[in-house]
Amino acid sequence: MKHEEISMYTKKALSEALKEALKTKPFKKITVSELIESCNINRKTFYYHFEDIYALLVWTFEQEAINVVKHFDLMVDSEEALTFIMDYVEENNYIINCVYDSMGQDELKRFFVKDFNDIILSLIEQAEECYGKKLNDGYKTFLSTFYVDATAGILIDWVKDRNRHNREVYIEYIKNTLQNSLKGIFEACDGDGYPKNTEPTTAQ
Repeated sequence: MKHEEISMYTKKALSEALKEALKTKPFKKITVSELIESCNINRKTFYYHFEDIYALLVWTFEQEAINVVKHFDLMVDSEEALTFIMDYVEENNYIINCVYDSMGQDELKRFFVKDFNDIILSLIEQAEECYGKKLNDGYKTFLSTFYVDATAGILIDWVKDRNRHNREVYIEYIKNTLQNSLKGIFEACDGDGYPKNTEPTTAQ
């Protein structure tokens, strides 16, 4: 077995051990010692692959969800991508709830920011190609942050209170809001990629 294969096998084993531990205890109470004992590896091997348990959790989400979503054509398959995310969140809600209870909502949102930001930036860049316009870099960064904060917050709220809206309603809301707002943004942008003043005029 090649070194890369052994490394991936070890990472996956640690990831599964972490997910299993999260079924019975808070995230902050899980130790490296119990994970390496479960996987029958030594402490040096754990720290060779991960800086800490938080980094292992990040890797788990990236491997199982984020990297999959990045392969979707988000301009065409946004509903499928959102459905996949909702499926993953629903199947692993005990993980997210456990992390939420241990770290709080703000920390959990920050946890998702980097990976969600990459996905949203990809969507905005696809929209640039679709509409034949380039946004100013500063404005693009602002839009990405705006959409990431909103989407992450909505998903966390959905996990904590599913009675508010069912999954299909949330998917439709998020998809339509992203697509329609991006369409309006690109239609309103000037030649330099800035949003034009679109304040409503007062009727005379």
